[in-house]
Amino acid sequence: MAALSDKRLLLCSLVLVLVSLLHFATFASSETSSVAAAEALLKWKASLDNQSQPLLSSWVGDRPCNNWVGIACEELELGVTSLNLSTFGLIGTLYNLNFSYFPNLLTIDLYNNSLNGTIPDSIGNLPKLTHLDLAYNELSGTFTPTIWNLSKLLFFHFTGNQISGKNSTRDRPNDKSSTIHGPIPSSMGNLTKLFSLQLQDNYLSGSLPREIGMLGNLSRLTLQGNEFSGSLPPEIGKLGNLRQLFLMRNTLSGSIPQEVGMMRSLIELDLSSNSLTGAIPASLGNLSELEQLYLYSNSISGPIPEELGLLQHVFILQLLDNSLSGPIPASIGKMSALANLRLQQNQLSGPIPTTIGNLSKLDTLVLFQNKLSGSIPASIGNLTKLTDLVLISNNLSGPLPLEMNNLTSLINLQLGQNRFTGQLRQHICDGRSLVTFGAINNHFTGPIPKSLKNCTSLQRVRLDGNELTGNISEAFGIYPILDYVDLSGNNLYGELSSKWGQCHNLTSLKISNNNISGRIPPELGEATKLGVLDFSSNHLTGKIPKELGRLTSLLQLLLNNNQLSGNIPSEIGMMSVLTHFNLAANNLNGLIPKQLGECSKLIFLNLSRNILRGSIPSDIGSLQSLQALDLSKNLLIGEIPPQLGGMKQLETLNLSHNNLSGSIPSTFGENASLTSIDISYNELEGPIPDITAFHKAPITALQNNKGLCGNAAGLKACPKMIPNLPSKRNNQFLVIILVSFLGTLFIIFIIVGVSFILCQRVRKTEAKSREAQNNNLFAIWSYDGKMVYENIIDATEEFDSKYCIGVGGYGSVYKVELPTSQVVAVKKLHSLPDGGTSYQKAFTSEISALTEIRHRNIVKLYGFCSHPRHSFLVYEFLEGGSLMKILNSEEGAKTVDWIKRANVIKGVANALSYMHHDCSPSIIHRDISSKNVLLDREYEAHIADFGTARLLKPDSSNWTSLAGTFGYMAPELAYTMEVNEKCDVYSFGVLTLEIIMGKHPGDLISSLTSSAFTTLNMPLKDVLDQRLSLPMNEAAREVLSIAKIAIACLHTVPQSRPTMQQVSQELSTQKLHLPSTLHMITLGEVVDL
Repeated sequence: MAALSDKRLLLCSLVLVLVSLLHFATFASSETSSVAAAEALLKWKASLDNQSQPLLSSWVGDRPCNNWVGIACEELELGVTSLNLSTFGLIGTLYNLNFSYFPNLLTIDLYNNSLNGTIPDSIGNLPKLTHLDLAYNELSGTFTPTIWNLSKLLFFHFTGNQISGKNSTRDRPNDKSSTIHGPIPSSMGNLTKLFSLQLQDNYLSGSLPREIGMLGNLSRLTLQGNEFSGSLPPEIGKLGNLRQLFLMRNTLSGSIPQEVGMMRSLIELDLSSNSLTGAIPASLGNLSELEQLYLYSNSISGPIPEELGLLQHVFILQLLDNSLSGPIPASIGKMSALANLRLQQNQLSGPIPTTIGNLSKLDTLVLFQNKLSGSIPASIGNLTKLTDLVLISNNLSGPLPLEMNNLTSLINLQLGQNRFTGQLRQHICDGRSLVTFGAINNHFTGPIPKSLKNCTSLQRVRLDGNELTGNISEAFGIYPILDYVDLSGNNLYGELSSKWGQCHNLTSLKISNNNISGRIPPELGEATKLGVLDFSSNHLTGKIPKELGRLTSLLQLLLNNNQLSGNIPSEIGMMSVLTHFNLAANNLNGLIPKQLGECSKLIFLNLSRNILRGSIPSDIGSLQSLQALDLSKNLLIGEIPPQLGGMKQLETLNLSHNNLSGSIPSTFGENASLTSIDISYNELEGPIPDITAFHKAPITALQNNKGLCGNAAGLKACPKMIPNLPSKRNNQFLVIILVSFLGTLFIIFIIVGVSFILCQRVRKTEAKSREAQNNNLFAIWSYDGKMVYENIIDATEEFDSKYCIGVGGYGSVYKVELPTSQVVAVKKLHSLPDGGTSYQKAFTSEISALTEIRHRNIVKLYGFCSHPRHSFLVYEFLEGGSLMKILNSEEGAKTVDWIKRANVIKGVANALSYMHHDCSPSIIHRDISSKNVLLDREYEAHIADFGTARLLKPDSSNWTSLAGTFGYMAPELAYTMEVNEKCDVYSFGVLTLEIIMGKHPGDLISSLTSSAFTTLNMPLKDVLDQRLSLPMNEAAREVLSIAKIAIACLHTVPQSRPTMQQVSQELSTQKLHLPSTLHMITLGEVVDL
C-alpha cells in the first residue's frame, strides 16, 4: 500500500515538472516572440520622420505589451494583437514594418496619417487579421497580391489614398503612379468573410470582377470616386446581405442589371455620376428595405417604372440629370415615406400626378427643366411639410390651386418660366418661412399677395415678366434679410414705399416698366448696400433726392423714361463705384454737375432727352472708364471740352441736337477707341478729326452744323491754305515762268512714261503682290501704317528676344515703347515651315473677333500688320501681367485681396457676357484660363488671346478642332467637337474656383459635380486660398455668391449651366446671406443656397 502511495507521489511530481517545463517553454517562446515584435516595431519607428518619433516616445525596451501607445495584447502569450495609431500624424512608410513578426495580429488601424510608399508584401502573413484600416494616407502603387490572402478579414478600409488627411483639399495627383491604382483582381473572391469593404476615392480602375458575387457576407461596399469602367456584373445580385452599395463617381457604363433587384437587404443604393444607359430596371421595386436611391447624372432613358411605387421605405429618390421620358407614374404616390423627390433636368412630360398629394412626408419636390404640362394638382395642398417646390422651366399652365395656401412651411417656391395664369396665392407666406419666391416670365395677373407684406423671412423675390396689377404703395413691408427684388415688366401702379429704405440688406431693387408714379422716396438713401436701383420706364415725378448720394455701393442707377424734374444732384458724385447711370427721357434741367467726374468707374452715362443747359463740364473728361456717353437732345452750349477726346475707353459719343459751337477738339485725333459718333444739329465748324469714327460716320451723324468739313461722306473737303503772292505786278512774269516750266515738265513726263510702261510689264506681277501686302499694313489703326510698322521694328531691334515678355502657341509677345512714349504689346506670329496655313487661321480668327468688339474687360486691339517679313497684332499694354503669374507668386497673390478677386471674376464675366450676347454673330473664346486674363495696374481684368476664337455664324458649322487649355475645357469636348457658349461657361467656372482657391481646382471639380459626400461636407474655408485671411462681412458674402455661381457653371450637362449673361447679372446683384459664420459653411451648403 505504501509502495502504491509512493508511486502516485512520484507521478504527480513528474507531471508538475513537465507542466513547469511546458510553461517555461511557452513563456520563453512568448518572450522571444515579444522581443522580435518589439525590434520590428522599433525599427519601423526609427524609419519615421523626426516629427513622428516623439509621438511614439513610450516605445522603449523590448516589451510592447507593457503600455506602448497604440499597442494592445489580448493575452501575454499571444503577443501583439492590435496596432491602432489612428489620426496620430505619422509621416513615413510601411516599408520597414515587417508584419511577419505579428502572427496573432487581429487589428491594424492606421487611419488618417501621412504614410506613403507601397504596401509591403508581408502584410499577407497575418492569418488572423480581421480589421485593416489604412484610409486617408498617401499610399501608392497597386494592391500587393498577398493582401487578398487575408481570408479572415472582416473590415477592409482603404479610402482616400490620393489625398493627405481626412479634410485635405490637396489636388489629386496627375501622376497615378503616386496613388493607389490599378484593377481589383479576381482573387478578391477569397475574402468570403468580409463584412465591410471601403475603397472609395482612389484611382482604382478596370471592370468590377465577377468574383465580387462570392462576398456573400458583405454588408457595406463603397467604391465611389474611382475610375471603374465597364458594366455592373450581374453577379452583384448575389450579395443578399448588402445594405449599402456606393458606386457613384466612376465611369461605369451599360445598363443597370436586373439582378440588382435581388439584393433585398439594400438600404442605400447610389449609382449616380456614371455613364449608365438603358432603362431603370423594374426589379428595383423588389428592394423592399431600400431607403435611399440615387441614380442622378447618368444617361438613363425610358420611363420611370411603376414598380418604384412599391418602395415603401424610400425617403430620398433622386433621378435628376438623366434622359428620362414619359409621365411621372401615379404609383409614386404610394411611396409613403418619401421626403425628398428630385426629378429635374429630364424630359418628363404629361401632368404632375394627383397622387403626389399622398406623400404627406414630402419636404422637397424639384421638377424643373422638364416638359411637364397641365396645371398643378389641387392635391398638392396636402403636402403641408413641403419646404422646397421648384417647377421652373416646364410647360405648366392654368391658375395656381387655392390649396397652395396650405403650404405654410414653404421656404423656396420657384414657379418661373411656365405659362401660369390667374392670381398668385394670397396666403403664400402665412407660415412666415418663405425665403425665396420666384414666378418670373409667366402670365400672372392681379395684385401682389397680401401675405408678402409681413413675410419678414424673405430674402429673394422675383416676379418680373408677368401681368401683375394693383397698387404697390403698401404691398411691401420691412424685411431684415431681403437681398434681391425684381418686379419689372408688370402693370403695377401706385407710389414707391419709403419702407424700402429700411431693408438694410437690399442689394438690388428693380421695378422698371410699370406704371409707378409719385416721387422717389429720400429714405432709399438708407439702403446703403444697394448695388442696382432700376425704376426706369415708369411715371415718376419730382426731383431726384440728394439722399441717393449715400448709396456708395451702387453700381447701376437707372431712372430713364420717367418725368423727373429739377437739377441732377451733385451728390451723385459720391457714388464712387457707379458703372451705369441713365437719366434719359426725363424733364431734368439746370447744369450737368461737374461732380460726375468723380464717378471714376462709370462705363455708361446717358443724360439725353432732357432740358439740361450750360456747357459740358470738362470734368467728364476724367472718366477714363467711360465707354458710352450720350448727352443728345438737350440745350447745351459752348465748345466741346478737349478732355473728352482724351477718354481712352470711349467707344460711343452722341452730342447731337444741342447748341454746341466751335471746332471739334484736336484731342479726338488721338482717340483710337471711338467707333460711333453723332454730333448732328449743333453749330460746330471746321475739320473733323482724322480717325475712323468720323471718316465712316453717316452724314446723318454730321449734318445740320455750321460748317464741318473733312474726309467723310456728304462733307466738303476742307480748303487748303494758299499763301498770298508778292504783288499784282509780277503776275505776268509768273505766268510766263509757269508755262515754260509746265512745257518742260510735259516733255520729261513723256520720256519717263514710255520707260515706265516698258518696266511695268516686267514688274506687273511683283507690283500686284506688293500692293496686296501693303494694303494689309495696319488696316485698323488710324495712324500711318508704314510709319508704325517701322517704329515697331526699330523699337524691338527686329524683335530681339530681350523685348519678349511671353511666348504662346501661336506667337511671341513683345513690350514696345513707340516714339510717342505710348507702350503697346505686340504679338508677333511664329513663322511656319508648312507655309503658315494654321498660323494664318489663328491670325484671321483673332482679327475677325477683335476688330468687331470693344469692351473695358477685353484687351483692345490697336492694329494689325500682315507683311512678307513679319505679321503681328498690336494691343494695349497691361502692366499687371497675367492672372496665372500673380496667383503662382506667393507675394503677388497676397496683393490681390478678396474684393479685388471678386472684381476680376466680375470683369471676366462681363466680357464673356458681351461676347456671347451683345456681339452679332456671337463670339466664343474657347480658351478661358488664368494665363489669358491680364490685369492692369488697378487689378481690372482683361480677356486676352483670341487665337482660338470661334465665330458662331448662323450658316456655319460649330464643329471644329479641339482647342483650349487642358484642365479648363468642358467635359463634353471629350466626346463631341461641337463648340458653343456653354464651353466658355464651364471654363469660367474653373477659372473662378482657381481665383478663390489660389490654384487650379483639379479633381475638386469632379467631386463637386458628382455631389460626393466627403467633398460636400468639406468646409468652404478649407478650399479658399490659405495665403489670405478668411473673408469677412461683405467680402464673405461676395465669395459665397461667387462659389455658388462657379459650381453652377461646372454642371456636367451643358444645358444646365447658366448663360454668361445670367452669371454677369447674378455677380453684380447677388450677395448671399450668410446662413452661419464662414468657418461653419460646407461646400454642400454652398450648393444648396
